Amino acid sequence: MVGIQVRDLWKQYRRPHQRVSTLKEAIVAFLRGETGYEEFWALRSVSFAVEPGEAVGVVGPNGSGKSTLLAIMARVLTPTRGAVSVSGRVCPMLELGTGFHPDLSGRDNVYLNASLLGLNRRETAGRYDAIVEFAELESFMEAPVKTYSSGMVVRLGFSVAVHLDPEVLLIDEVLGVGDEHFHHKSFDRLVQFKQEGRTIFVVSHDLGSVERLCARAIWLDQGHMVMDSDSPQVIRKYRAAVEEWEQRDGEARAGP
Repeated sequence: MVGIQVRDLWKQYRRPHQRVSTLKEAIVAFLRGETGYEEFWALRSVSFAVEPGEAVGVVGPNGSGKSTLLAIMARVLTPTRGAVSVSGRVCPMLELGTGFHPDLSGRDNVYLNASLLGLNRRETAGRYDAIVEFAELESFMEAPVKTYSSGMVVRLGFSVAVHLDPEVLLIDEVLGVGDEHFHHKSFDRLVQFKQEGRTIFVVSHDLGSVERLCARAIWLDQGHMVMDSDSPQVIRKYRAAVEEWEQRDGEARAGP
């Protein structure tokens, strides 16, 4: 059985030629014939499979299609063409704490967030103490989330997510959660998940963490899959390409 299957995936966005923010601007743009747009392909014929228990990282520059790919896998976006299938209980870690209500307490938000991610109230109650202990927020759970720092919010969001007992983790740029102490703690938890045979698919600019966590890496650039191989080889070649891009940019800025 395949954990994740991506088959000939394409995703298109439309970028308007002119920014329109009011009805009046829209009418004026229409009368002037300025309502055009250009098609932008964020993903182009991407295909791969991830076996159950495999940890795979995705690297590439900004705008390469990494987050779009993850959002489609998490069913936040729909593909223009192609198909994605993910087997097992999925936990998407896209923007931790996004679903929290600022006026509700930390306790209430744990129950709310867990229910949105598929747990019933009894299941959440059975895991509540472990969630709070892992997040290290015992003294703050009755306070409204709007009084939390951004670091406290993502710590609580991460803790809820990793206590859902997921079979597949989809992670977008959360390898550096919290301060240095919590970063190591959260990374160790992901390593534990890997050792337990759970499937991990992570998008990150933290190349060192990708290489440590994932035996395999995929390199995306402008929507194309450039390379799919063992992570040290992919990251070495990607770093070399980045150095080449930076050198060309520096020469272009310097001029003749």
